[in-house]
Amino acid sequence: MSNKAEKKETPLMQQYNRIKRKYPDAMLLFRVGDFYETFGEDAVRAARILNIVLTNRNNGSERSELAGFPHHSLNTYLPKLVKAGERVAICDQLEDPKLTKKIVKRGVTELVTPGVSMNDEVLQSKSNNFLCAVHFGKKALGISFLDVSTGEFLTAEGSEEYIDKLLQNFRPSEVLVPKQRKKEFFKIFGEEQHVFFLEDWVYKKDYAYETLNSHFGTKSLKGFGVEHLEDGVVAAGAVLYYLGETQHHRLQHITTISRIAEEEYVWMDRFTIRNLELYNSHAQNAVTLLDVIDHTISPMGGRMLKRWLALPLKNADKIRKRHQVVEYFSKDPELLREMRNHIKKISDLERLISKVATGKVCPREVVQLKNSLEAVIPVKTLASASKDEALQVLGDTLQGCDLLRSKIKETLFEEAPVNIAKGNTIAPGFSAELDELRKIAFSGKDYLDKIIERESAATGIGSLKIGSNNVFGYYIEVRNSHKDKVPQDWTRKQTLVNAERYITQELKEYEAKILGAEEKILQLEQEIFNSLVVWIGDYIQPVQQNAVLIGQIDCLCSFAHQAVSNNYCKPEIDDSYELEINNGRHPVIEKQLPISESYVANDIFLDRESQQIIMITGPNMSGKSAILRQTALIVLLAQMGSFVPADAVKIGLVDKIFTRVGASDNISMGESTFMVEMNETASILNNLSQRSLVLLDEIGRGTSTYDGISIAWAITEYLHEHPARAKTLFATHYHELNDMSETFKRIKNFNVSVKELQDNVLFLRKLVPGGSEHSFGIHVARMAGMPQQVIRRANKILEKLEASHGMQDNSKKLKKSLEEDMQLSFFNLDDPILEELKEEILHTDIDTLTPVEALMKLNEIKRMLTSRQNAGIA
Repeated sequence: MSNKAEKKETPLMQQYNRIKRKYPDAMLLFRVGDFYETFGEDAVRAARILNIVLTNRNNGSERSELAGFPHHSLNTYLPKLVKAGERVAICDQLEDPKLTKKIVKRGVTELVTPGVSMNDEVLQSKSNNFLCAVHFGKKALGISFLDVSTGEFLTAEGSEEYIDKLLQNFRPSEVLVPKQRKKEFFKIFGEEQHVFFLEDWVYKKDYAYETLNSHFGTKSLKGFGVEHLEDGVVAAGAVLYYLGETQHHRLQHITTISRIAEEEYVWMDRFTIRNLELYNSHAQNAVTLLDVIDHTISPMGGRMLKRWLALPLKNADKIRKRHQVVEYFSKDPELLREMRNHIKKISDLERLISKVATGKVCPREVVQLKNSLEAVIPVKTLASASKDEALQVLGDTLQGCDLLRSKIKETLFEEAPVNIAKGNTIAPGFSAELDELRKIAFSGKDYLDKIIERESAATGIGSLKIGSNNVFGYYIEVRNSHKDKVPQDWTRKQTLVNAERYITQELKEYEAKILGAEEKILQLEQEIFNSLVVWIGDYIQPVQQNAVLIGQIDCLCSFAHQAVSNNYCKPEIDDSYELEINNGRHPVIEKQLPISESYVANDIFLDRESQQIIMITGPNMSGKSAILRQTALIVLLAQMGSFVPADAVKIGLVDKIFTRVGASDNISMGESTFMVEMNETASILNNLSQRSLVLLDEIGRGTSTYDGISIAWAITEYLHEHPARAKTLFATHYHELNDMSETFKRIKNFNVSVKELQDNVLFLRKLVPGGSEHSFGIHVARMAGMPQQVIRRANKILEKLEASHGMQDNSKKLKKSLEEDMQLSFFNLDDPILEELKEEILHTDIDTLTPVEALMKLNEIKRMLTSRQNAGIA
């Protein structure tokens, strides 16, 4: 027999471990009495995330880590765990501990993950909380998005690039991926997503169609327009499967599934979404386009604005209808103010009705639902009475939900509590039985006063008191001076210093009646409230429709507010191929300028016949990139339905926006700056259309000068000769590209003008015809504070370079000439530090330096000179 004692588990830990084995990937919150406890590794993580005490306890023959918090604090601690990326399994007691002598039955009642949370503290009011699933089909990838908190259910399928774009746009909180596709997913989409892996059998066609038809109560999915999207449907089936696995079975609010129709929206690849900084930026504290244009005042409007920004329209009629409503509001500031004041009173209709469907709604939220629907009425009245047809349609489609509002009003107290157990939930007059019970429970003072009056008269004790405590309930208190007058049928219960306390049969019967009434009140209120919630379930679709319409009106009001506040103009949309912008401005940059400084506006004209490609030259810091970005943003805003920052704009519908702006290394993926640049540019050239807008900034700067010029020239030539004749803005520091306008008739040269002063340069930021004569890199170096010796030397080197321009075999002569010239420079070659500096310059391959690298090299020279000066050599 072994001397080593076998490990023994307590019955509680046996139960815990049995449940934990079913949820190995989740943190298990295990309800023990009034606490949720975590054990082992879960406890270590919980203590760190929640900043609660980590202790130890004996579990049989071994010790285990333990951390817990009171059960009523769940809504405080759960959001912190989910925001930290934890999957949390909530294990509750399934029976009353008082009613069993054995260990209490327990089970997981909900699995909360980042993608399926309904908790208000986890959710952001103006952002969807999407759960996403990706399916790797034979010909395409399928994707599906579901926000369980609002009921929105979307699906699509397409190429890797399209799926990547949707992931960038919708930014899901959690992505479901087949286990066998783990490496493939990370290779294509990177490791930024919060991913959970499912068994491969979940991603089966038959299972998916059966799951969706069963959920919607249909025989086919043709009515939703997704029947043919096999890969998209498989992804949607995986989403519904996951909801079941996470104990989300009440999904009555998921009433439809919609296709993300790729052909209806402007195409923007992931690079464009990133480059234009629509939603976020890698730069710290950067302001995005959404930050500037979001003036919505309802949660529905905030979420819808993000959707409109992600999916700008290509249908001219739909765009014009939005513009008409924005114009209508812009011309009537009083109507705009009144409409926004009413919308401000509307709570989150989508999430409130979703809570009704899932049974997670509290009495106060039902009253909020009623109040919000009442605030919809004046919005409906104002919209229906407007003279704008599109706004009239929105108003007429809004539903008053009169019966729903009156039912809630007659059922619930206006000041209903958050927790129904606190009572005072059901309004007086709704239930005769409830009113009678309340009369019994809460009219006790009068009854007790009558007992005191009667017993005082019968016993002659004038100082009788009636009180109650938790030990023996109601009692009569008699001072010691009168205790000889106490009747024999009173039972003494407690002796005090100066008095005695007694109970009577009448008080015991009254107490039982009171306690019974209070218990019955809570039970009856709960029954009435539950019945009301079930009844409200019939109004899920009308409320959801109202939420969508209010979101649309809020977005259009937001556009009007922006237009009036910032002097935006109504763009003209047509079916031509022209893009004409008069005095266009960058919507984000102009909001960041000091009050005393005005934005320098610029004109742009592009078409497919005479001015297809504009070659923009000019020094760094002159505003080339801003002109490119503002052109894209103006088109994007216009096709969202917004007015735009310009004096006048005419846009022939754009179907694709491509940008290659700025270099961003992807070294972690094994790609250099130049490789990233070429990948993004290749994506553009392989997806051109007649209505594309292409914006290229400094293409080719990631390689040597001659390679860069060659590549930039070839790309421009390709764009010019391509049958699509895509409208293009090309910003470059390669002045050699200005020569292209002599050969290619649709290429026109422009430059961002500067004014040269005696020792400096003034950036005017104005786009004017003609190519720029030369660069101003050395002027920029001077502005950066380079020592004058370095600036003078840089100018001499520049003269040598310009003299040898285009003659690669003269590089040795150039280097020799520079070496000879060193003897005439400010260097003392006997100085060891300056000898080192000389070697640094002579071993620099000038032909392969990019402008950024040149500046860095100058900065290094400055550092070496500074150290020389500090050493007292200068």
